[in-house]
Amino acid sequence: MFDKIFYGNTLESWGISLLVIIGAIILNNIIVLINKKIIQKITQKTTNRLDDILFKMLEAPVLLGIILAAIWFAALRLNLDIKVDNIISKSYSILIIINITWFVSRFINALIEEYLVPAAEEHTRKYIDKSFIAIIQRSCLGIIWTLGVVMALHNIGVDIATLIAGVGIGGVAFALAAQHTIKNIFGGITIFTDRPFRIGDRIKVDGFDGFVEDIGIRSTRLRTLEKRLITIPNYKIVEASVENVSEEPMRRVLMQLNLTYNTPPAKMQEAIKILKNIPNIVENVDKNEIIVTFSEFADFSLVIKFIYYVQKTGDVMTTPSEVNFEILRSFAQAGLTFAYPTQTVFLKSDVIQS
Repeated sequence: MFDKIFYGNTLESWGISLLVIIGAIILNNIIVLINKKIIQKITQKTTNRLDDILFKMLEAPVLLGIILAAIWFAALRLNLDIKVDNIISKSYSILIIINITWFVSRFINALIEEYLVPAAEEHTRKYIDKSFIAIIQRSCLGIIWTLGVVMALHNIGVDIATLIAGVGIGGVAFALAAQHTIKNIFGGITIFTDRPFRIGDRIKVDGFDGFVEDIGIRSTRLRTLEKRLITIPNYKIVEASVENVSEEPMRRVLMQLNLTYNTPPAKMQEAIKILKNIPNIVENVDKNEIIVTFSEFADFSLVIKFIYYVQKTGDVMTTPSEVNFEILRSFAQAGLTFAYPTQTVFLKSDVIQS
């Protein structure tokens, strides 16, 4: 019975090839068991995380490699048609390269997830941007898979030089048809390298004022103060002037206080003294950066200019409100009166004698 011929091979040959594949599957299960019960316990005891990542990422490609090797050996020992042999040979060449590429991409991706992503989460405001990490991750995987595909095509006899030349001509045509997209991509790269702002920053650009929610390779999403989501092409951001409000060390506030003309000099000096004492009363007002001057005689008032700075730790809305309440309270206690637009008319009558 085992000597009977089926599709050019004896039943015994088919059975042995099938047993080779079944043996590879059993071997894979043994490797998985050894990895879980022995290797993982050993690597967990080490302080270095690199060995854990290596064995974890290596497991699936190794298992696939064993199956591919078993199928290759099983097919190699059979007498198959030349066309079938060529198909199997080329398929094997492609799958081996793809399997190696898969392992390298998994390993690089795991290293990025293990080391760079936590660093980005810890130092988002300092050195590393999470969006920049995502771009690095995609770029590395894209380069690895491109090289893998090129090597696989080369192994099956494809002329890579001719292929690249054809892709180059097509790339020029594509570039001409997608100029704005390419401009946006280069704009995104410029934003990631120059880092004029990061996710979470409040910026003013192109007439919009809001917080950056996402920085993509093509566009940047901005949540305005009205809670509307604005998508701005990256090339427009690169070409525009960007004001990063979040990077200001302090917020400057300019006030102009108008007192009535009947305010005596002593009271004007008292008003200036009150204003200079504001940083000692209201929190988050910088004590070193404060300017108070009797600036001018206006049409209906004596003008005092008051310039102060809200510190980074203070709220730019609440702190000025507290300052205003303190000025109103202190001026009322001191008997200082605010001026409002008034006009005095003097009438002169001439007596005509005849």
